[in-house]
Amino acid sequence: MRAGWRREAAACGGAAGLAMGGYALAAGLRGAWPAGADEVALPFHAHLWDLLHGRAAGDLLFNWNSGYGVPFLADFFAYLMNPFSWPTVLLPRDQGHLAVFLVALASIGLGTALMAHLLGRLHPGPPWLRALAAVGYGLCAWVLSVGGSAPMWLWGLVSLPLLGLAADWCLHERRWVAGTLCVTLAWAGNLYTAAMATITAGLLLAVRLFATPRPFRLRVRVTGRAVTMTTAGLLLVSPVLFVAVRAAQTAQPESPVQPLGPPGLDGHLAQLLPGTHGGHPLPDVAIGLLGLLLVCGLPFNGRVRVRERAVWCGVLALVVLSFVWTPTVLVWHGLAIPAGGPYRAAFALSGLLVLAGWVSLAHRPDLVTLLGGAAVVAVIAGLAAGRHSVRASAWVLLTVGGAVLLAALWALDRWHAEGRAGAIATWVLGGAVLGNAVWSGYAALTPAPDGTGSRAATRAAHAAVRAATDWPAGRSDPGPHAFTTNDPLLLDGQGGGYFSGYLPTVAALLLHDLGAGWTAGGRQTYSVTDPVGQALFAVRAHLADGPPPDGFTPGRAAAPPLVTVLPAGSTPDTSSVWSRQEALLGSTVYDVPEPVPAGGPAPTLHGSSGWSLPGGGEATAFTAACTPGGTAFFHGVWYRGTVSGLGATYVSDGEQPTTAVPIHRLGTVPADGLVRVTLRSDAASQIPARPIGCLRPGALEAAVARLTATGATRVTAGGHTLAAALPQGSTGTALLSVPATEGWTCAAGGRSTAPTPVLGMIGIPLGTGTDRIACSFRPPGLTEGLTVASTTAAALGLVALLARLARRRPPHGPRRTRREAARAVAAG
Repeated sequence: MRAGWRREAAACGGAAGLAMGGYALAAGLRGAWPAGADEVALPFHAHLWDLLHGRAAGDLLFNWNSGYGVPFLADFFAYLMNPFSWPTVLLPRDQGHLAVFLVALASIGLGTALMAHLLGRLHPGPPWLRALAAVGYGLCAWVLSVGGSAPMWLWGLVSLPLLGLAADWCLHERRWVAGTLCVTLAWAGNLYTAAMATITAGLLLAVRLFATPRPFRLRVRVTGRAVTMTTAGLLLVSPVLFVAVRAAQTAQPESPVQPLGPPGLDGHLAQLLPGTHGGHPLPDVAIGLLGLLLVCGLPFNGRVRVRERAVWCGVLALVVLSFVWTPTVLVWHGLAIPAGGPYRAAFALSGLLVLAGWVSLAHRPDLVTLLGGAAVVAVIAGLAAGRHSVRASAWVLLTVGGAVLLAALWALDRWHAEGRAGAIATWVLGGAVLGNAVWSGYAALTPAPDGTGSRAATRAAHAAVRAATDWPAGRSDPGPHAFTTNDPLLLDGQGGGYFSGYLPTVAALLLHDLGAGWTAGGRQTYSVTDPVGQALFAVRAHLADGPPPDGFTPGRAAAPPLVTVLPAGSTPDTSSVWSRQEALLGSTVYDVPEPVPAGGPAPTLHGSSGWSLPGGGEATAFTAACTPGGTAFFHGVWYRGTVSGLGATYVSDGEQPTTAVPIHRLGTVPADGLVRVTLRSDAASQIPARPIGCLRPGALEAAVARLTATGATRVTAGGHTLAAALPQGSTGTALLSVPATEGWTCAAGGRSTAPTPVLGMIGIPLGTGTDRIACSFRPPGLTEGLTVASTTAAALGLVALLARLARRRPPHGPRRTRREAARAVAAG
């Protein structure tokens, strides 16, 4: 028994070592980190480092760094629940790239090891052959092109074989509690990929139930066992599910995506070939040349029962078709095709291909099988030959690597993997698999640019933001710089920039309505950059370009505290971005003139909805009258084209509804008070009815002084709490410069009061007068999730206890001791 476990551990460890070594070697030769890891993984891991080292302003429940204050628990579940992410905090903070790489490496290793073990449960076979087959899964094209850049998705690589093992226990009607915990572990690590892995595990169980004759009652029992196991596992992970579902309900919806285009048979077939990369987005399903030869040869393998071959081929055909039909693609991705690519579930098909290939390999493919598989691969390569993604390196791999693999597989069949010849064939096969993995990884990984300068700049920017921090008296905003899509997390500031699938709609709309930019249909927000917007969010320092060697200096401006007081009876005006800012500021600071057409193709005014510009490459001019000496700003929102005025020119790249442009500064209003703005666009577009706002001289300074005098005298912030001391007898509405997301509870003067949103910010009615307020945030769904999970855990513990007692109970009557049994034998 121990020898068997040692062989199994060696096989699983060997599979993990080959996959991890191949990935690391390919990355080292290419000089590349996982492509795209900087955008999401790097800043979230930096924030995890800050959280666990006690340097973050927020906690697991709330994120004070991003979006000017947004919920965080759902994002933590989505981006940081891969258990391999947590030990990376032992590295220095500026080693974020290495941390992300290690998370990817460990996930690949564990997923490959579990797949090697699952292959043995599917069909017995030589351990080292299972290890080699599993490498095709651990380094499938999805890992190289998609998963490596997103460590949270790589947990799906672990979940699929983990759930496959749970399905195996269902098939043999044992370990129900352990299987339930496997379901919980898979779904807790990442909900998104766990759903895909669960579908795949269900398909695998169905294949095993119907590939061989079994009694109908057994199939019903096994199915019921699997359903109850999955249900119990999901109930255990209720805190994750409840919080994520509630957050998704209030999140900014994804921007519309185009439906799937014509599948293109040659394009999809090309994705099966190793070493292909690039071109139109298609499912990355390649599992290496060994796996491809084995799968293609399965229909010809007469040593596999006809029924089993038919079931496997039928399931693979159905899954392949589900990747090219929009309704089934929606099912794979939780009823929403992701804007970033419609084939994130490709690892599921890769896993099924590896499992099917192992069925053929475990039955020792003969020469007919090998030649049949080679012929099918040749047909696939011929049909895909015209694709740009099939490069010269792929042809070398197919010809040279294919010949080596065929010879090794034929030798294994002839000598039954025994003796010296079998050992040599196994070693040749292993070398070919490793070479294939490194070659494919080298082709898929994108060469990384010289990151020395950018990483030095990131460290300098982080130091500058930290040096200027004044939290919670005010915010230190990283500003308009774009190292990643989540700079406030990366640089540990308190900015408006945030990219998240759970970004609350109220936060996105608040920033949009106050003149900040957004992309991805509002799932990526940016900080406000105009002086009034910065004052509204208590931005007292922001990152500005500075002299060498650091390159960045904190720009400072006067700003009121995080909590201000609006007088009672004020009615917000929402007719323009300028009036919305003034309503929250409680003062009139802008001249908002009606623009007058002054040349070029005539625009059309549609009332309060804005102006239509004809475009066509000709310039349309507007003039507006403002107070001399003021500062003119332009807000085009969705406008795409060139904007010129008062000596400034910039390109506006708006596109409704995906990309909104922020407020831009034009310049100082001249002595005659005339502001002339010229717009040039190639296509018809639209601008707001009042796109020009002129900040009057000294008006903002006076407003800030008034808000400072009447606002909070002291602000304290905890991980998910905010409290403020106000001047004695304050009345009206206390305004917190925080988006009014669901989950806040507040009290004024010790009396509980419901927050009242004011144009998207948190407003707290002060009643007849008070001198203090306090607010606390709790993620919606967390209490209910914890209640369900604790009840399920208690029930599961009871089931485990009863099962243990049942195993100890003797089958017939009370158990006799050894001495009693010996006496009975002697007496007999």
